[in-house]
Amino acid sequence: MHSFSEQCLDMARSMLGHNLDSIQPDGTILPANGEESRPDEPGHVAFALGEFYRATGETTLKGHDLIDLAARCITAQMFTEPAAENGLAYAALGLLAFGPSKERNPVWERLVEETQVRIDKSLLHRSDYDNHWQAFNIAKAVARFSLGLSKKDETSRLIERMCDRVNQTSSAGFFDDSTTGLGGNFNLYGVMTFVFVRSALQLHANSGVRDRKLPTLRTYAEKYIKMMPDLVRHDGLGWAFGRAAGAYGQMHPISLILQGLRDGWIPDDQKVKYYDILRRLFMFFYETYLDQEHGFLDLRDDERTAYSHHTTRMANFDAARYLSQWSRLAKAVQMPSGAPKTEPTKTSGRFVIFDKSNRKEQGLFLYRDAESGIHLQVPLVSAGSKLTSDSLAFPHCPGIFDWPNNVYAPVMLPELTFGEQVTLPSFYGKNCVTGLGLRNSFYFRYDQPELINLKEEFVKGLGSVKVQWTFSGNKIGCEFAYTVKQQVTLDKFRYCLAIAAPHSKYHVTGALALGAQGHRCSVAKDDFQATWRETEVVSADPTFRTNYGKIHYLQYLVRDHPLIMRPGHVYRLAVNFEPDVTHLDA
Repeated sequence: MHSFSEQCLDMARSMLGHNLDSIQPDGTILPANGEESRPDEPGHVAFALGEFYRATGETTLKGHDLIDLAARCITAQMFTEPAAENGLAYAALGLLAFGPSKERNPVWERLVEETQVRIDKSLLHRSDYDNHWQAFNIAKAVARFSLGLSKKDETSRLIERMCDRVNQTSSAGFFDDSTTGLGGNFNLYGVMTFVFVRSALQLHANSGVRDRKLPTLRTYAEKYIKMMPDLVRHDGLGWAFGRAAGAYGQMHPISLILQGLRDGWIPDDQKVKYYDILRRLFMFFYETYLDQEHGFLDLRDDERTAYSHHTTRMANFDAARYLSQWSRLAKAVQMPSGAPKTEPTKTSGRFVIFDKSNRKEQGLFLYRDAESGIHLQVPLVSAGSKLTSDSLAFPHCPGIFDWPNNVYAPVMLPELTFGEQVTLPSFYGKNCVTGLGLRNSFYFRYDQPELINLKEEFVKGLGSVKVQWTFSGNKIGCEFAYTVKQQVTLDKFRYCLAIAAPHSKYHVTGALALGAQGHRCSVAKDDFQATWRETEVVSADPTFRTNYGKIHYLQYLVRDHPLIMRPGHVYRLAVNFEPDVTHLDA
């Protein structure tokens, strides 16, 4: 059997081979059918070509001159108006990947003087960010110094500044991608940021800077690495909540773990466990997102979709870049061949605290039932600037508890409308506790002393809610207990269930799915006296798709006439689930 390293390179070759034709003579990228290209795509392409060159030393592929294509893409990115700073960072690292010295860099030699001047000017432009874009600033600083465009190296200072901001916005040292509002947008971009910065440091001309900054990066990246054993599902599903999950929810964690193994951040006695996690993450990525007949990444089709900002072209070139990196990293860490011996999975429940302050507590509750295979991720985080179902505080478990991607619906959460205020028990909590309940069940509880609306603004003086989730085997219960501070009229109540199926063709063997009995949902208590609406069939509606398959039905529990809520009275909604869990065959 091919080694993992060779397998990655074969896939990278195939993906590039299928997508190099999309590079236009002027270096812009032709979008896939029905999509629009992004202004930062040429930069992503340049970095992919650079990493492929680093991994193989090859300058041609399927009759294409990779040096020429990289030069075209870098030129296109440098002259994109207005400047796409993320694209500049990718293009600069792509250029650097072909050689750290301008004098010995084959791509630099192909660039006309006007482009060389433009690169110098673009990389000297300094900016500052509070979110993951700060990683692009760090990459620009690495390229600026390494290519000899600046005698002053700002890499260390920018990394320290980024880490200072992590400490300011998260008591536990996780990456908050919020720039405004409530804060606490803890998502996959935290993993991406540390992976990207580590990749940039690897290209730094001064290895001393890399060695000095690695302990700083380790402090934060290690927190994500330690989450992986509880996060990654038995069938290999990785990061499943928040924007940009899906294919990237597999790729970023694989990169992080391989970098951690290479840098010695994972102790020897843990390595076998992480090799197994890597194998599962990779198999899920390979079987769920790769068109095996043709060898390219397939994000969108009639059954599924992806994060709206991620184009198919960008994802293919990003995947080729990552595969080239994985190939090199796998050689460095000497991945063992064959499946490693693994310990049997145990039933567990764990709350990962992202931030705990006087104002709010945020984190991620992870529950796994060894017998049924159910493995849930319940994020209590901000949704950031755009509200979608992806980051709401319900059990994310693709195949069992699904949600529509890129759109909002109150999935498994009561949405209460008071006049113009639409509230949801999500985004933040206080007094978050988790523990063991009766008969070895796990519970996860939090309060919201002030209700919060869909814009993530506290609605002062309206009311409060206490939330409790309980998990016992494959039985899941939730209770929401509302109290109001003064008499108020509730105009509308909604609660939504989405019933979906994994992709009919692209899925791993053993993937979780709902059996014929479905969710076996029962409403134990409903003081809002809502009624189940007719099931909405949305199989043919492209709006309602997930990263993993198609949503077939939406079921709404609704009260659409006013209810006068009085102080001193507790209004409860308690819903129980006992999903019929099955596992898909090949």
